[in-house]
Amino acid sequence: MPKTAAASNAAPAARPVPQGVKAGKGKYCFEMARVNHMMGGPDYSTAHGSLVEGERFMMGLMRMPKGTGASPHNHPNEQWVYIIEGHLSYNVDGTTGVAHPGSLLYFPPNAVHSTQASPDQDVVFLTGKDTSYGLWGMKAEAKQAAKRSKPRAPAKRGRAPAKRRASSRK
Repeated sequence: MPKTAAASNAAPAARPVPQGVKAGKGKYCFEMARVNHMMGGPDYSTAHGSLVEGERFMMGLMRMPKGTGASPHNHPNEQWVYIIEGHLSYNVDGTTGVAHPGSLLYFPPNAVHSTQASPDQDVVFLTGKDTSYGLWGMKAEAKQAAKRSKPRAPAKRGRAPAKRRASSRK
């Protein structure tokens, strides 16, 4: 059935934003295995698990099935990932490595990053992000991912801001 002009010009439907269980007001301890269940990034990642949100920070307990991963993506909030089980290959702005149990990964704001669970074991990890943006990031386009993986040029330094005049004290 052909699309009508009105249908083809319509804005895409907004995807639902995941909501973790809200902490505070008497809710201070959480059984992460039973709290809730959501995808870590349905457009780009196979990770799934539970999420709890505070006023300024969110924590998730996630599982990435063996041999799967998260394609290049980014988000404006920083992210931390602590590996509990398994081995996770990573690429952060072109820097690659393998994180083992006990490793802590850092993904800076807006850094294009990807991960891949080893083929022999699921990866279980805790992840934390500030709540300035949310859980889900944006899948990076191939061109954007290639651009981000190149070393960045040093930032240009501008003129120093004018100094404030000291007020005279009496």
